[in-house]
Amino acid sequence: MIGILIVAHGTLGESLIQCATHVLGSRPVQVQALDVSAQTQLCMLDDAQALLQELEQGDGVLLLSDIYGATPCNTMCRLLMPGQVEGVAGVNLPMLMRAITYRHLTMADLITKTVSGGQEGILHITTEFCDAATGH
Repeated sequence: MIGILIVAHGTLGESLIQCATHVLGSRPVQVQALDVSAQTQLCMLDDAQALLQELEQGDGVLLLSDIYGATPCNTMCRLLMPGQVEGVAGVNLPMLMRAITYRHLTMADLITKTVSGGQEGILHITTEFCDAATGH
């Protein structure tokens, strides 16, 4: 099973994991967060490498980051190893849920599912959409 590491600002990573835990009923295994604050930036790469070693069980690790180009993503870029440690920026809850659900697939297939989950989870909600969803 592919491990998942969320590298994000503040407590976003752990908050997303807590939301996924709520939806799933238990905390998913091999999913960790590296929450980045101004105080942790100096040791962030070392912390990320330690978490990667913990999460790597032979199938690789998928890194999820919040914003492309920001410190968490830049750290993620320093950890990438094609086919073994891959990264996706723009993490949201639908993306994380898709990644957790499909991490038994190959890394390439997991990346495809993860990105599509993040994109498909973004919707403009209208009253017509709500009426159809709720039956009102």
